[in-house]
Amino acid sequence: MKILISVDIEGVAGVYHPEQTRPGHGEYERARLLMTEEANAAIAGAFDAGATEVLVNDSHGGFRNMPPDLIDPRALVVQGKPRYLGMMAGVEQGVDAVCLLGYHSRAHGRGILAHTINSFAFARIEFNGMELGEAGIYGALAGEYGVPVVLASGDDVFIAENRDLFAHTIFVETKRAHGCNSGTSLSPAHARKAIRDGMKMSLSRTEMAQPFKLSGAIDARIRAQTPALADLFCQWPDLDRLSGDEVGFRAPTVEAAVRIINCLSAMSALLR
Repeated sequence: MKILISVDIEGVAGVYHPEQTRPGHGEYERARLLMTEEANAAIAGAFDAGATEVLVNDSHGGFRNMPPDLIDPRALVVQGKPRYLGMMAGVEQGVDAVCLLGYHSRAHGRGILAHTINSFAFARIEFNGMELGEAGIYGALAGEYGVPVVLASGDDVFIAENRDLFAHTIFVETKRAHGCNSGTSLSPAHARKAIRDGMKMSLSRTEMAQPFKLSGAIDARIRAQTPALADLFCQWPDLDRLSGDEVGFRAPTVEAAVRIINCLSAMSALLR
């Protein structure tokens, strides 16, 4: 049994503020260790449940947050960018199940550090008329490869947004959101235990899990954070201007849509 664990930072227990998520801040140095420790809890749970191979995808920011020497040595580590599959890199290596660890709610939501892919660039992303956050987007990418999401962790708002997409997924609530930068968190030790236990349970019932699939071509609609960003995105000739701050495009697959969105995210740096 081969498992992929995609690890973000905003949903990690004890993480509330942007300074905890950005290199160059003292608080980030501690937060990246909390992220690593939650990843190690998930790795341990996977091996407890009989996994034969575990891939860990560093899925935050520059994709090189977790110190490799502090990750459980039984796991293989996917780090660095650019990469075609972004937060789901590794799913193409023939995995049986995916875990979304430390994830967060979507842009303009009420969750802690809520955003979708790039908080500067995107206010809303829809696939086929359905608003999705990172979990939905990358869960659909895993589904395109036939792989189910069996475990996900983050705050209560993240869980409420995604429970209907992943009906048989075990969710671990690491904290409850009071606002974008405040909440009530489990202690890191309790969060790690819950993640390890949740992983063991999720892998004991993988036959129940179903991939989240979007059928057919993807009609993507993106609301940019500003009309200026929509101007920039429409330099891409395949994008249509839908309104002052909205653009759209059609992609043959979820993977193609994800690659376009990640290119737009990179483009947005021109206006920072």
